[in-house]
Amino acid sequence: MLTRSVAVLTLAAVLVAADVVSNSTSQLDASFEDGSSLREAFRNSFAMIIVTELGDKTFFIAALLAMRHDRLSVFFGAAGALAAMTALSACIGLVLPSVLPRKYTHWAAVALFVYFGAKLLFEAVQMLRTGTGTGPSDELEEVEQELKDGSAKEKNSRAVAMQALTLTFLAEWGDRSQISTIALAAAKDPLGVTLGGIIGHSCCTSLAVIGGRVLASRISERAVVTAGGVLFLIFAAHGAITGSAE
Repeated sequence: MLTRSVAVLTLAAVLVAADVVSNSTSQLDASFEDGSSLREAFRNSFAMIIVTELGDKTFFIAALLAMRHDRLSVFFGAAGALAAMTALSACIGLVLPSVLPRKYTHWAAVALFVYFGAKLLFEAVQMLRTGTGTGPSDELEEVEQELKDGSAKEKNSRAVAMQALTLTFLAEWGDRSQISTIALAAAKDPLGVTLGGIIGHSCCTSLAVIGGRVLASRISERAVVTAGGVLFLIFAAHGAITGSAE
């Protein structure tokens, strides 16, 4: 899995180096000229991150690490990893319309949002039928166990930040929020998606670090899953109604 991740990262870096260097200036200029497009992308990205990251594995990692180590170090490590992942995902989304016509990437993004929305709502219905999901996600216990297994309690701030950065980056890779960020950046303004995603991640990480274990234990998994499913379907409906820009 790690080898596959490295290969994908390398491919993304090559695509970004080949395409973004020649086109980034014009893309950024166009983004600033069309302020409404940038603001819409910012709002969509921010809302998506808030509903998908609250109660997610990366949220629990920051919350539990903050209970045992310096909060500021945990915040900088976790937020730094999520900012880097958001920028990388947006870059991949920026390159996709150059490789494929924007019409195809737009409808692929709509299909992806429909899939995630339907999947999350199906999970919410299953939880309702079985009476589960009223408490925190099972990922909370999973993260607690992982931290216990690797519990070499570093006191050095730099070591703590690096631990938070590494754990968060690996947990976020391949997560639905990363895939959704790629899809959103392919369909909307990449700069707005990046800014909204980074600020959204920073807000969630701040809540995790400040609230810690208490906040994590009070989040209803069913409510988070339902909110995420509804939001993804709203994105899909909006994309289907507005259509591709080309």
